[in-house]
Amino acid sequence: MSFISVFDVMGPNMIGPSSSHTAGAARISYLAQKMIEGPLKRADFILYGSFAKTYHGHGTDRALLGGIMGFSTDDMRIRNSFDIAHEKGLKFSFTPNEQETDIHPNTVDICMENEKGQKMTVRGESLGGGKVRIVDINHVQVDFTGEYSAVIVIHQDTPGVVAYITKCLSDRNINIAFMRLFRESKGEIAYTIVESDGKLPENIVPAIRENPNIHEVMIVQM
Repeated sequence: MSFISVFDVMGPNMIGPSSSHTAGAARISYLAQKMIEGPLKRADFILYGSFAKTYHGHGTDRALLGGIMGFSTDDMRIRNSFDIAHEKGLKFSFTPNEQETDIHPNTVDICMENEKGQKMTVRGESLGGGKVRIVDINHVQVDFTGEYSAVIVIHQDTPGVVAYITKCLSDRNINIAFMRLFRESKGEIAYTIVESDGKLPENIVPAIRENPNIHEVMIVQM
C-alpha cells in the first residue's frame, strides 16, 4: 500500500487555481530552464491532453511562462508573467496538440533557445499535488522528479564514462540517492542522471567536463 501525505492531497504553496495545471506546470518549466544556460531568448510550449484543453482558463500558460523565467510555484509574479516576459524580451508561444492522445493528460513539451543559439527540448508531466516528472530531454527518454538536486551528464555511451562520473562525485563526498542511465542506442548519446541527498558543489561541473567523452554537464539544484 502506497503512502499519501496530506501535502499530496492539498498541494504545495502556489499561485492557483490548480496544483496540476498551475503549480505542476510552473514546476516543470522551472526545472527545464535549469538545464540550459541562460538567459533565454525564446520558449515555445506544446500542450497535450487537459493542458491543451484548459491551459488559458486554468492559468497553465502563465505558470509555464513564469517557471521558465525562474519563478517558483508561489511567486506572485506568475500572475503577471506575460507582461514580465515582454519586458525581458523573451519570445514565447503556446500550441495545443489535441491529436496526440496516447500520452499523460497533463504533458508539455518545452522548446528553449538561449541567447547563444543553443536549443533544448524538455518534456514534463504534471502528476498532481504539484508533483512532476521529466520524461524526455532532447528526444531521449529519461525519468526524474526534480525532488533532489541532480547532475545531468550528456555523454558518449562508451565504457568507463559512468565510472568516471561516480569517481568525480565520490572524490567530493557526494552521496548518491539515485543514479540512472538513459541512451538513444548502444554507443550513441547517453544521459546519466545522478540525484543527491544534498546540495551539489558547483565545481563538480568542470571536473566532470574534463573527460573527452562528456558533451555537457548540467546541475539542477534544489
